[in-house]
Amino acid sequence: MNLKALFSLSAIALTTVAYAQETESTPFEFSGSADAYYKYDFQKHPNIGTSFASDHNSISLGMLDFAVKKTTGKASFLGEVSFGPRGQYQSLLNGDNADGNSENTFHLQNLSINYAFTDNFTMTAGFMGTFVGYEVISPVGNFNYSTSYLFSAGPFQNAGIKGTYTFSPKVSLMVGLFDDWNVYKDVNGVSHFGAQLGLSPVEGWSAYLNVLTGRNAGAPGDGSLFDITTSFQVTEKVKIGLNAADYSISNDNGGYSGAALYLQNSFTPGFALGLRGEYFKTKDVGTVNGEVFNSITLSGNFKTGGLTFIPEVRFDKRDDDLFTKSNLSPTNQASQFSLAAVYAF
Repeated sequence: MNLKALFSLSAIALTTVAYAQETESTPFEFSGSADAYYKYDFQKHPNIGTSFASDHNSISLGMLDFAVKKTTGKASFLGEVSFGPRGQYQSLLNGDNADGNSENTFHLQNLSINYAFTDNFTMTAGFMGTFVGYEVISPVGNFNYSTSYLFSAGPFQNAGIKGTYTFSPKVSLMVGLFDDWNVYKDVNGVSHFGAQLGLSPVEGWSAYLNVLTGRNAGAPGDGSLFDITTSFQVTEKVKIGLNAADYSISNDNGGYSGAALYLQNSFTPGFALGLRGEYFKTKDVGTVNGEVFNSITLSGNFKTGGLTFIPEVRFDKRDDDLFTKSNLSPTNQASQFSLAAVYAF
């Protein structure tokens, strides 16, 4: 064998090894959840208008959620689809309205593709759960079953493209271009800029500083959302969380501001208790005054295997008498009890 042939065979072998390393594939990763609940409003009809758990005196469905993830070399994708009220229409989207079709029997929670250019820099494109806020659509990711006003007011998902650079285990930065909130496609063009600064100053403490700004289709002005989300694992059993946000639409066209504090204690591996206190205010629009909401939610988490039972009591108050009593007379207070079962797999 001459030297040229030897070099050729060596090059082919090295290329084959490099290609095998580049295309090394991991098995499909499957996960998901199922949930159902019972809720009773003490005024005997729904009063508290946050997301999910909206049915009064009914054993009702949440959603059945499936997620799949696959990695090949430096590329990966995430797909997540849900069925049932919580995922199908209470997550806002109900089809892309293509050819006049605005109905479906499912909801895409996530559909994104990711590429890791280096160990420190990745890019992601597609339809993604929002990077803003403390709570999420899936009940598996929340301690409380009912959601905060901040969660209900903010974006649920963002379609777009983003890049994330990890400077160190303590600092990361994401910047991206996004469509309008909660849409599969943008009818007024890619119109939003978003960024997130992630910080982990000490072990057990993480903080995210978020910004999302742009103009939604049909909106009276440009909107700018500033959000802080942080949590601190004080001890093995005690955790504190905070979410604060301010959203303003230009030329005094409304928005909201608020803060939610989360206190949780794990008494045993199978039982934890959590308290959420929230202040939320919608902003004035012209001569129409905004409203103020105050809410206290106490939730228990009883865990066995993949199943979590969440008994919960919630008390809400607003500055205007816009809640209603059982006799339909106005009141500024509302309360409810719920019991949810959430199974994660």
